[in-house]
Amino acid sequence: MTSDQGEERGVSRRKILECMTWAGTGVLWTVVGGMPRSLGIMGEAAAAGASGLTFLQISDSHVGFDKPANPNALGTLEEAISKINALTVRPSFIIHTGDITHLSKPSEFDDADRIISQARLDVHYVPGEHDVLDEDVKLYRNRYGRGSKGAGWYSFDADGVHFIGLVNVVDLKAGGLGNLGNEQLEWLEDDLNGCAASTPIVVFAHIPLWSVYPTWGWGTEDAARALDYLKRFGSVTVLNGHIHQIMQKVEGNVTFHTAMSTAFPQPAPGAAPSPGPMKVADDKLRSVLGITDVTFKRGQQRLAIIDQPLQR
Repeated sequence: MTSDQGEERGVSRRKILECMTWAGTGVLWTVVGGMPRSLGIMGEAAAAGASGLTFLQISDSHVGFDKPANPNALGTLEEAISKINALTVRPSFIIHTGDITHLSKPSEFDDADRIISQARLDVHYVPGEHDVLDEDVKLYRNRYGRGSKGAGWYSFDADGVHFIGLVNVVDLKAGGLGNLGNEQLEWLEDDLNGCAASTPIVVFAHIPLWSVYPTWGWGTEDAARALDYLKRFGSVTVLNGHIHQIMQKVEGNVTFHTAMSTAFPQPAPGAAPSPGPMKVADDKLRSVLGITDVTFKRGQQRLAIIDQPLQR
């Protein structure tokens, strides 16, 4: 997104706009030949329908957060689930890209489960840094990580698509970049060896696998090795959370897409002294919170992505 020099000086507004799809637009994206193409606003996308595998991404629920940026994060998560239940096309499952809770408290995990279960869909989780704050780092693994490897990474297949959940928040230093670690990377290489190059791949993790803004820790230090393993595949989509805003980047065969939070927005890269909860006008909050709807149509090397704010 930026050169090293640009990162030192901060990201210009022009560069931000090149990378970002603003939350209120609800644009359907398809990726054809490695290039993103907009199919129209959310209403037009819904009219087009979906005839393939459809799944939802939600992220950064921060259940337990109650500061001025959103005094009721549980309430806006409920609104997101209501929006999922109202979708015309029923998704196959949900992917949650981390920070389910704000402080890794058992009561926060309980509240999150109570609300998310109302969607009546299978949910595939990866942890955010806020989910692994408990002293023994067991609450997330005991609840969501059964059958996973290492700190919670795993893969599964659905309708011809290979999904890989990665963990890049373990031993995270304050403000530091995410990291995958050698053990997980070796597992990833072995996991991908079992896939044909024509297999569509969806990778999901909490912290972006591309360098959005390293100054704020918005990137993963050893992501290059993971991305090298993905080069032989014709269709790769990487879904992340963490930065609480929609940003997209295409690099060769890989499309990177970050999601809105259901709890609170964060500032654009370099637009504030530091990242963190950003207070917006109460009547604007729901326009910068939302969910992401992703569709794969068999026979096409593309994923259609619709970002839907809680309120337009």
